[in-house]
Amino acid sequence: MAVKKDKKTVSREVSLEISAICGKHFLNLDHLHYGYWKELEPKLINLAQAQINYAEFLASNIPAGIKIILDVGCGMGHMAKFLIEKGYEVDCVSPSHFLAKKAKELLNEKTNIYECFFEELDTEKKYDLVMFSESFQYIKPEESLPKAHKLLNADGNILICDVFKKPIESRNPLPGGFQLERVYAAAKNCGLKLETELDITDATAANIDIEHQFFAEVAQPVMGLVEKLIESRHPLILKLVKWKFRKKAAKIEKKYFSGERTGENFKKFKTYRLMLYKRTAD
Repeated sequence: MAVKKDKKTVSREVSLEISAICGKHFLNLDHLHYGYWKELEPKLINLAQAQINYAEFLASNIPAGIKIILDVGCGMGHMAKFLIEKGYEVDCVSPSHFLAKKAKELLNEKTNIYECFFEELDTEKKYDLVMFSESFQYIKPEESLPKAHKLLNADGNILICDVFKKPIESRNPLPGGFQLERVYAAAKNCGLKLETELDITDATAANIDIEHQFFAEVAQPVMGLVEKLIESRHPLILKLVKWKFRKKAAKIEKKYFSGERTGENFKKFKTYRLMLYKRTAD
């Protein structure tokens, strides 16, 4: 039975598609994930290299003996391509038709691409490693971890690299991610042993500052100029559009232009972790 896409899911998919298009055409980015900024100056011009560094970091934490990987939430397929070039066999999961199509074009016949939600994936195939590269935050741990566990070979592993919430009671201006304790509990309940846990928050926080800089110095001025142009030509239409989408515009304004999305707030409220789990005997 297919999982119905709610408004939040559709909005997330559209955002990923916009990020993919803009990132590729304006910044020459292949990946949709954060960059890894350790020993790299945090500037927009270095973002592509930071994303390559992230891919290298992720690959360096894949255990020896792994042959076949399932990449959950594969984006446009560039991480899968990167791993295939390192000698791994990689299958992909993507619920976005747009991104799955891009991945198929990139990878040709080198991989199976399941165009579905991970929760609805139906296959008898088993994997040495199920990988969540910034896709773990979109699926409840109580659902994603047991599902991944069932897809593993006897000595298989689950590799997670993603954002998690810190246990802070004050209002969190940066949405997304689960509490770590919830993940630990879900992993224990389905027989997974934590082999490696690395905190790379400091090496990823610069992404938020770069994003903030882009919106403040590029996106906001451009949006202002577009609004000014439309107002000079079609003032009534502009008023109608602004009234119709006033709530969504307020959310966007608060999310991207309030000044709260900063690297310091990211480090205060979030933790970015790499976690490697191993399947234990049933």
